[in-house]
Amino acid sequence: MSVQWMAGNLKNRMVFSAELVSYILLFFLRIPLSRVIGDAGVGLFAPAFEVFILTTLVITFAMSRAISGIIRYRVKRERFRNARKAFRTAFLMNLTLGGILALFSLFLSFWIADILVLEQLSRMAILAAVPSIFLAAIVGIFRGYFNGYGMTVIVAHSQYFEKIAMIIGAVFVGRVFYAYGEKVAALKHLEAHAYAYGALGAMLGVMISQVIAILHLLLCYIIYAGALNGRHGQDNSRRAETRFELQRLLLVNLLPLALVAVLSNLFMLIDQRFFNYSLNVSGQGEVRTAQWGCYYGKFAALLGMGAAFACLFVHGHIGKIGRAYEHEEYRSMREQIGRAVRNTSIAAFPIAVFLAALAKPLAGCCYGRATAQITVLAGWLQKGVALIILFAFSFLFGQLLYQLRFVRELFLTVAASLLIHLLFVWVFMRQMHMGVDGLLCALILFYGIYMVCGFLLMNRHIKYRIDWFSGVLFPFAAAAVSGVAVYLIAIAVVDLVGNVVTLLIALFVGLLFYIFLLMLLRVIGETELHEIPLGFLFILLGRNIGIL
Repeated sequence: MSVQWMAGNLKNRMVFSAELVSYILLFFLRIPLSRVIGDAGVGLFAPAFEVFILTTLVITFAMSRAISGIIRYRVKRERFRNARKAFRTAFLMNLTLGGILALFSLFLSFWIADILVLEQLSRMAILAAVPSIFLAAIVGIFRGYFNGYGMTVIVAHSQYFEKIAMIIGAVFVGRVFYAYGEKVAALKHLEAHAYAYGALGAMLGVMISQVIAILHLLLCYIIYAGALNGRHGQDNSRRAETRFELQRLLLVNLLPLALVAVLSNLFMLIDQRFFNYSLNVSGQGEVRTAQWGCYYGKFAALLGMGAAFACLFVHGHIGKIGRAYEHEEYRSMREQIGRAVRNTSIAAFPIAVFLAALAKPLAGCCYGRATAQITVLAGWLQKGVALIILFAFSFLFGQLLYQLRFVRELFLTVAASLLIHLLFVWVFMRQMHMGVDGLLCALILFYGIYMVCGFLLMNRHIKYRIDWFSGVLFPFAAAAVSGVAVYLIAIAVVDLVGNVVTLLIALFVGLLFYIFLLMLLRVIGETELHEIPLGFLFILLGRNIGIL
């Protein structure tokens, strides 16, 4: 019975957290891709992929949220004809918007490559992103439709199918085009062409994933459309809404979320531009593409996966906090916020500490036996792990501002963070030529400002007080002590068993030690232990030694 409950609970979490898991898969894609098309190939792939991500934040993420809310409101009130009309209006509107963004990407591809990111050979990959952008508009509207009718399982499956297809397609097609690019490079006596063709193939693999997602969603639409359209005989609409009303409502719901999402993720394109300029000026232009590919494809991917994984532990609380706020249950809301802050600390601190302690084995898994590159990547990871903690808390406070409908405060938070980031990345890169260290400092400022402003602006309305001991300090102390143990284990066994086995042993022992310390410090109890795998063993241990 407990196994069935755990399986059902895991399934529900996989559906509920599909967006975050998909985000983790997007980061994971970069690591095998860097092995297939090289760091320089990933450096040329990066601007095209970022353009694709930024546009899909508008036509897939924001539009899906906007149309799902509009449809859900009408379905709950049995206004089925207006719900269908809203879907059709949004479909045409998003196709138009997707077409406009695709055309912008097409006509601006040379400007993006040559001027914005200073990577002329990335043009082919950016051009390959154009059809993917248009196809993503169709994906977004179907996901909004199914979400509006409460079919979140279909949407979750669609996201997983898309991301798995993206990983397979980008890696496989990238490898094929990279092999062809090697022949072109041999004829032109220019090695960079192999990387450019590899980046082109990777973006074509992304396009294939959009086609697969559309086919899956279209099949589901054909299967369920008849049953959903059958509800129209029960329609309770008082009047038929006009297309103008629905378009206006879509824009009102779409624009704030789209603007915040784009501004929150714009820094990567900006950072690549400053990074390339800095290395060109300092006489390292010939290695800039490969260095950025390592930063984007390995460092940012590992940190991004760690940060997104930490957010999984807090994601479930955000909806509960929003519902409590709507029902004016402020005491319950503050209790939920306290749990969310504590869970963020419990997840983010050990991930950051363990990543710093295991930086060299992780870098070895990415690079194999390339000793110099392992040292460089490990150094970046150890310097940048604070970003995991800052990102996790920024995610929490940003999501709370959105859920509690403090959209103006959320926009101010994002805008202030981006402006500070722009200022300091300009100073660190253009004036001081600090390289990756400058990017890390600017990013720490970005998420630091985001976290502080998000918390302060949220706290203006709800007056929440952090429990600094069990919410922050005790989890940090437990993670720090466990991190020392993990580091010592890694040093002792890495030469004997290799990087992969070292990671498994150190993480297993470190997690056991960390959970025991959390129990000892009274940060977690039986309720939390019941929710983790093998938690009953910790409960048994805690009862026997008297700490539970």
